[in-house]
Amino acid sequence: MKNDRTNTPEQDNLAAIGIGAMIVFIALILVAAVAAAVIIQTAEKLQQNAQTAGDDTADEMGGKIMINAAYVGTGSATANAEEYHLVARLAPGSEPTPAADIDYQVFCSATNPVEGTLAAANVLNMETEAATTTLAVGVAYIIIIDADDGTNDCGPAAVSTAQLYIHVASGGTTYETLTIDDTSAGALVV
Repeated sequence: MKNDRTNTPEQDNLAAIGIGAMIVFIALILVAAVAAAVIIQTAEKLQQNAQTAGDDTADEMGGKIMINAAYVGTGSATANAEEYHLVARLAPGSEPTPAADIDYQVFCSATNPVEGTLAAANVLNMETEAATTTLAVGVAYIIIIDADDGTNDCGPAAVSTAQLYIHVASGGTTYETLTIDDTSAGALVV
């Protein structure tokens, strides 16, 4: 009797399974890395958007005029002009603002708005009563708004209500409705 022995290599199925598992594991790591990169990028974008929105809000609120009161005034800016005198100050966080960077619009019934830019003569420091070219934070001012431009009259004697907008260059806009119940000088309209 003869023994037949064939030298055939044994197949190692365990090694093949290990290599397949390693390939799947590496693929999972790559997918996880891509997912992590997307999540991190999204979080950074959201943070940047929030920072930008916060900065924009701070700029809008910081560069703004706060009106404490408004009164009927008469003739101090120009002869025979009808005026509103505002007691106002810059909003907290504002930078010093030149009077020439502040514009106003007064809207009244069916007329065009009365528009203008503040002049130093129309901005008085309440403490010193002197005209000023630059408004500083923490200081109260009397701002004189001439509401009669010769063509349109939105002054206290001509209307019962007016909408006042004050625009600060590179800053915010302040809106106030002026209600005129009494046209005598010094009568409260806000």
